[in-house]
Amino acid sequence: MGLYFKQVELGPMANYVYLIGDTETKEMAVVDPAWDLPAIYSIAEQEGMQITKAFITHGHPDHINAVEDLINEKNAQVYMHKEEVPWIKGWKETAIGTETGDEIAIGNQKIKVIHTPGHTEGSQCFMFGEKMLSGDTLFLDGCGRTDLPGGNAEKLYYTFHDIIKNLPKQTIIYPGHNYAHDHCQSLEQQCQTNPYLRAHTKDEFISLIKPGFRSL
Repeated sequence: MGLYFKQVELGPMANYVYLIGDTETKEMAVVDPAWDLPAIYSIAEQEGMQITKAFITHGHPDHINAVEDLINEKNAQVYMHKEEVPWIKGWKETAIGTETGDEIAIGNQKIKVIHTPGHTEGSQCFMFGEKMLSGDTLFLDGCGRTDLPGGNAEKLYYTFHDIIKNLPKQTIIYPGHNYAHDHCQSLEQQCQTNPYLRAHTKDEFISLIKPGFRSL
């Protein structure tokens, strides 16, 4: 249906950067632009696509350290959750604040926003078709840490319990880092193996979280 999608691992922290585009209009968005813009530009050029937008799952430096250059070099429009924008310095004045239910267009493709607080106050996931880009909210068999500014283990529990676990089980999870043996997995698989999705109570969920777990 004209959808272009690519998962690219970049940088010293095994970050996943995602490229979403429309093969008909040749427009492309970069999800969490970081570490190596020339590599991202090279892919866009090879595919004959123009980068016009950037989607941000959350504002930690390892996910946004190329945003300012992307704005300056491609005049890209940046979309970040409205609760995350105040944490950003510099280019936040140009960011569009999003919230759950928003749909962002890339050509004829529609990307749905889901606010998933806990790793940070304004963490968000992006859904299109059966795919969900989960940033550092949900890893394969893990979750994002909650011991940094903006982190909140209780909010992350409710994100897992009230939002993620209620998504269609065929949803394919694409995380923000390569921390597992697979690059993606279905939510159904994760509900069977991810201890945070298997937790039955808030106390059980919070007891599983270790300081410094996983990622920035």
